[in-house]
Amino acid sequence: MKYDYDVIIIGSGPAGFSCAMQSTKFDKKVLIVEASSVNIGGSWIQKGTVPSKALRAAAKLIQSFHSQFGDERGRKPFEKFRMEDIMDYKKTILEGKNKKVKDDIIKNEVETVRGWGRITGKNTIEVVDNLNTKKEYSAEYILISTGSSPAEPQNFTIDHEGVLDYSSILELTHIPRRLIIIGGGIISIEFATIFSALGTRVTILNEQSEVLPFLDGEIKAALFKSIKKKNIQVINNATIEKISKNELRTCDEVLFRTSEEDRLQVVETDHVLYVGGKIPNTKNLGLEELGIKLTKHGHIKVDKHFKSSVSSIYAAGDVIGEPSLASASFLQGRLASVDMFGGSVDAMMGDRDLPYGIYSVPEISGIGLTEEQATDLNIDYTVGRAYYNNITRADLNHETEGLLKLVFRTDNLKLIGVHIFGEHASDLIHLGQSIMAHNGNIKYFIERVLNYPTYSEAYKIAAYNGLNRVHKSGIKYKKVLDKD
Repeated sequence: MKYDYDVIIIGSGPAGFSCAMQSTKFDKKVLIVEASSVNIGGSWIQKGTVPSKALRAAAKLIQSFHSQFGDERGRKPFEKFRMEDIMDYKKTILEGKNKKVKDDIIKNEVETVRGWGRITGKNTIEVVDNLNTKKEYSAEYILISTGSSPAEPQNFTIDHEGVLDYSSILELTHIPRRLIIIGGGIISIEFATIFSALGTRVTILNEQSEVLPFLDGEIKAALFKSIKKKNIQVINNATIEKISKNELRTCDEVLFRTSEEDRLQVVETDHVLYVGGKIPNTKNLGLEELGIKLTKHGHIKVDKHFKSSVSSIYAAGDVIGEPSLASASFLQGRLASVDMFGGSVDAMMGDRDLPYGIYSVPEISGIGLTEEQATDLNIDYTVGRAYYNNITRADLNHETEGLLKLVFRTDNLKLIGVHIFGEHASDLIHLGQSIMAHNGNIKYFIERVLNYPTYSEAYKIAAYNGLNRVHKSGIKYKKVLDKD
């Protein structure tokens, strides 16, 4: 049967974009269906990853200026800048990124159509544009990469003025004096530290018992020490009962209770940011009619090759659930394309160590086993630590707050975990990732020349620190280094 295209991709986020680029390398004819009538790239560029990191970059520049030069005539650097200036900074970055993505799509001869895509058969979709004109397209394969949307709260309404979600907060026209963040996940910590760097007084109301429970305990302790120093208040086990406006005091009031104190508490704020998770964008796609199976949380069920319960239809990115990372979505989209057109591929990402990056100020990143997990698995392990205040590059940049921690097997020094709190953590993690991917050990960091001064020096310091601990436990230092 002859089709209009080899693959139709619904959604142009990380998974869709990477699938399109990879498919063109197989000389396949590709169509991207994008619901936005203005831009391409989905939440990745327009509302999520790129704009929030642009805001962080601006806040970090202001904070770095302050740490280097201090206050200017009693004024802190963030008092010299308006939110308008920061939004202009973000706008420039988004415009540049949008242009690069569009150029890549044009250069690789990927066709695009604007409108809402709905799957009508195992090889066909219908697209309705903003004029309500319908048109049908066919392809050998279809990839669903429609992403996710912010979850709605139960006890209050997001009006995008006083109460914001993680998209509308990026459109603020001023730097708030006070900000309440409801939620204790990654996005909450990122925005809390970003706005703290801009001079905002931040309070986190976390509905769970702890914040970021997956972190290595020592890294979490370093994070909370930093948060405390920034005067960011964290209240766990908080149940939000109501958000109301106080016209007299020209502020919003958040009414909540905690499990420790069953009394109604009130906190005033200029804005509320609600970060309550993500909902997969699976509605009105025609999935039910085709019998495409979903999980209990509404994500599309896929196999290890990202194929749905209908063999010609694939799915990737946030729409299939965890890990819900842009970095993972790029790989998922590419692997789906390879399975479609390049033959069998081992796409069992669950069996691989995936790094995570938290773009707080400073950053947090990790891969592999935490110290707590190694203990639970009864692994004979040792840790090595490097504190940023012992790294020359950190001294030069006045960024001495941080820790790099190695977790490795005591008997053969095999690296099984890397956890970092500090600037450039999300970049530094990849050196550890590479060693772990090749079943390497910490001798790599000792035996190789690492550029100086760099933040990568932390790996060498942590490796020596770990070896010293092994030596003190009774294993001769030279014998450890001589092991193959």
